[in-house]
Amino acid sequence: MKVINVHHRTYSISIEKITELFDTLSGKNDKVWPVEKWPQMIFKEGIKGGASGGHGPIRYTVEKYNPKELIQFRFTKPSGFIGTHRFEIKEIQNNQTQVTHIIEMNTKGTGTIIWLFAIRSLHNALLEDCLDKIENNFHKTKVHTKWNWYVKFIRITFKLISRK
Repeated sequence: MKVINVHHRTYSISIEKITELFDTLSGKNDKVWPVEKWPQMIFKEGIKGGASGGHGPIRYTVEKYNPKELIQFRFTKPSGFIGTHRFEIKEIQNNQTQVTHIIEMNTKGTGTIIWLFAIRSLHNALLEDCLDKIENNFHKTKVHTKWNWYVKFIRITFKLISRK
C-alpha cells in the first residue's frame, strides 16, 4: 500500500531559531520531539549521516542530514515499512518558517495492517504533539492538540498489554 502522510506548521519565527531547536533533536534536552508523551527518539551517536536509531518499535537510519533544512530517515523496522520519513525546514519569508514532516513509503504484509490499525493514528497524534512542542518553545500561551478517542484507546491497550 502506498502511504504519503504530511504534517506541517508555519511559525512566525526565524529559520535560525527553528534550526537551533532541531540541533537538540534526540538529545538529552530535546526541544522538538514530545518525549513527555511518546517514546524518545534515540541515536546513540547523535543524529548524523548513517546513524541508526528510532523511537519505540520504529527503527530507521539517517539517510540525509542537512541540519538547516532536511533530516531524512529510512525505515528499517517494522517489517513491511519500505520508505522514508523526513523533516523539512523552509523559510517562507523573513521570520516565518515552515516545518513539514513527510512519510513516503510502501507497506507490505503485516506492515500494512500495523500502519492502518495502529501506527497511522499514533503517528498523526505524535506529529501534532511534535509541532505543538516546537511552537510552545516560543510562546507563553501553550497549544495542545487533542488526541482522538482511537489514539487514547490504542495507548491504553498497549499499556495494558505491556503490564502482562
